[in-house]
Amino acid sequence: MIRLASCLLLAALILVLPHLRGVAAGEDLDQLEERAQKLIQQLESELDAVRSERSRVEQERKALEKERAALEAEKKAAPGAPAATVAGEPEAEPAETARKVDILTEEVEQLKENINLPPTRELVSRYGLGPAASKVYDVTRGLSLGGYGEGLFSFKTQEGENRADALRFVLYTGYKFTDRIILNTELEFEHATTSSTVSSSGGSVSLEFGYLDFLGWDWLNARAGLVLMPIGFLNELHEPTTFFGNNRPELERRIIPTTWRELGTGVFGNLFHPDLAYRAYVTTSLDAEGFSSEGIRGGRQQGNRALAEDMAGTARIDYMPHQIPGLLLGASAFGGDTGQNQDYAGERIDVPVTVWEVHGQYRAHGLELRGIGAWANIGDAAQLSRALDETIASEMQGWYLEAGYDVMPWILPDYPSQYAAPFVRYSQVDTQHRVPAGFVPDLAQNQDIFTVGLSYKPIPQVVLKLDYRAFWVEGDGERPDEVNVGLGFIF
Repeated sequence: MIRLASCLLLAALILVLPHLRGVAAGEDLDQLEERAQKLIQQLESELDAVRSERSRVEQERKALEKERAALEAEKKAAPGAPAATVAGEPEAEPAETARKVDILTEEVEQLKENINLPPTRELVSRYGLGPAASKVYDVTRGLSLGGYGEGLFSFKTQEGENRADALRFVLYTGYKFTDRIILNTELEFEHATTSSTVSSSGGSVSLEFGYLDFLGWDWLNARAGLVLMPIGFLNELHEPTTFFGNNRPELERRIIPTTWRELGTGVFGNLFHPDLAYRAYVTTSLDAEGFSSEGIRGGRQQGNRALAEDMAGTARIDYMPHQIPGLLLGASAFGGDTGQNQDYAGERIDVPVTVWEVHGQYRAHGLELRGIGAWANIGDAAQLSRALDETIASEMQGWYLEAGYDVMPWILPDYPSQYAAPFVRYSQVDTQHRVPAGFVPDLAQNQDIFTVGLSYKPIPQVVLKLDYRAFWVEGDGERPDEVNVGLGFIF
């Protein structure tokens, strides 16, 4: 009986393991988790039954040995007496039964380890992407799902409109064809609806990125498709749990036009040493026709039938010394013509644009420090300004410094998974820092911004945010201060 049970359970394991691999390639991860848990419970129940049977047989064996020993003693006491027979024999050799049970135990534990269910896995950032955007790199094969969302209430302290907004919901869909060929995409829904309403224009549905990775070596991998430009802190890593405040810093909206993506191809990996990471792409460039006094944000082509008369190059390098955990130092740059062979008031101009930045970050022991400086230079700014009938700067610049500290270990030390960090940020942004001769700068584009707030995470995947932003605008410009309350999540 116990041999039969052992054989059946071994056969079940042999059949189940390849079945689970097939499921992982084609089914939703939640379904995989549910089925895997049921299979494990069933196998453990059967294993418990085998262990109980083993214990029963062991008890019978000991009883029979005692009976046999007693009969041997009687035989020695009365040599002429006929030998008595034992009532029964053990159903299986104890050593063989024990060996099979040990094998089954190892198989069940290996099955648990191989399934590696997603809910028990910590989300971590890879290749500069956000933690949720990186999930596809950790699956064994097949489909990966993730995403994030943000919501916001914004209250003006002076005259202005108070607003509530479902800022965005993002769905990451990835597919791991092999260990070396990976598809990763981001589909973004902004402002709840694409229809206009009585209070606002419509939102949008966009492919934020969609690319194929071809993984080769630590030092050289390839990427092709609609890629995020590797510039600044937030253009690649902008999930709400990864930055302070409800609004992305103005520098990383106007000088670095987050979220900025272009069609192209490139390489990435570690350069010479595991502490030194790089990314370098050749992509479609900006379209200067969309530039304004507020910056270059309107020149993003976003992969929408993008003009490819002019191309651009972007490169980034980050140094993360293992001797100082939590420290990151780096720089990135974008360069390319943006005229796209178009006619600007009867002229064909190149409009070369360079955007470059340096950044540093330190996160350890609850302390979080971050700083960045960014600059943009626009060639042919005078001709472009005349053609667009707007002052386009020849040089833009900005910077910000921020600091935060997780106080939760001091307040509730028995809840290590929770996080509460007050923070402060000071920013300076000027998209009219230098303008062509004969043009008047728009002084309202020179702004200093002070932000103070609190981020609270009951669990690492969910954040509640509160912040106050104060604006100082040069000249006669004015922008009301605001209080923002919001939430965000990743999965």
